[in-house]
Amino acid sequence: MASINDVAKLAKVSKSTVSLVINNTGYVSLATKQKVQAAMKELNYIPSQLAKNLSNKKSHLVGVVVPDVIHPFFATFVKAIEKELYEHGYMTMVCSTLGREKVELEYLQWLNRQTMDGLIMCVHTLEIEDYQATSRPIVSLDRFLSPNIPMVSSDHLQAAHLTVEQLRKNGCKKVVQFSGTSKGNIGADTFVEECARLFVEEQEELIIHPMPKHTFALEEYFKVAQEALDKYPDAQAFIGTDMVITQCLKVAWKKGIQIPEQLKLIAYDGTQITQMGPLAISAVVQPIEQLAVEAAAQLIAKIEGLPERKQSVPLAVSWSPGETCAIIND
Repeated sequence: MASINDVAKLAKVSKSTVSLVINNTGYVSLATKQKVQAAMKELNYIPSQLAKNLSNKKSHLVGVVVPDVIHPFFATFVKAIEKELYEHGYMTMVCSTLGREKVELEYLQWLNRQTMDGLIMCVHTLEIEDYQATSRPIVSLDRFLSPNIPMVSSDHLQAAHLTVEQLRKNGCKKVVQFSGTSKGNIGADTFVEECARLFVEEQEELIIHPMPKHTFALEEYFKVAQEALDKYPDAQAFIGTDMVITQCLKVAWKKGIQIPEQLKLIAYDGTQITQMGPLAISAVVQPIEQLAVEAAAQLIAKIEGLPERKQSVPLAVSWSPGETCAIIND
């Protein structure tokens, strides 16, 4: 395998000149540059990417940290953001934390050691102060960390209004909403809080059913759905993320509950799994691909020192009618 010394010898230049050509730094005459490039081609010499990274102080590597890569929302997000980053010259390193705070912290430390050029954080287990301690490029998905860290999110207020509008059209006055636990400042909390506010306004009943912390496996979602349907047999509707609502549909079928005649179901995410069961699940759809594109754009701007982008506004959601919250006419 040819080395940089072999290239220098064949081109009859110094090793440092070859390095300047490889890294496109400093002044090298066109004739010399062409000689070096011809020597590299003849010797089939491939420059060390690590050496180039050290010279440029850039790794062209971005970390994307998610709770669980097999979760439909995050699987869709990772697929979209990997494509977007690649088109801009960056490779993606994906990490599933599975609720392990240590892993999330280690990625922050990697960023501080300049192992990666930037991070896109989709997990919310660490305290905000942990993020504020670094000045390196970070973009947050759905959690406000600081004014200096861009956040991308869906319009959770709009999502709440869409959801409640559909429930009221169907005359649902007792509704169970699945909600997880968080460290605070989470965009999705806005969805839960706004749904509750709208229900209180009309003296309707909204019951919050807590999700266990770090729920990832399908059987865990099934267990939560089973517990909720057993506990609230008189509920007229259930709302929650795709994962738990698909399991509510499964439990309801096992119990012989007619959907949507006896019970309405609304999912919030709207990933492809809502279309894969015996009934298409009615859903508020998050623009996951758009979130990925905006997150990548915000991060690249910070990494490359481009003019600061305007903090992105929440992205609009949409309604997918499905078959689990159809309007029933007497």
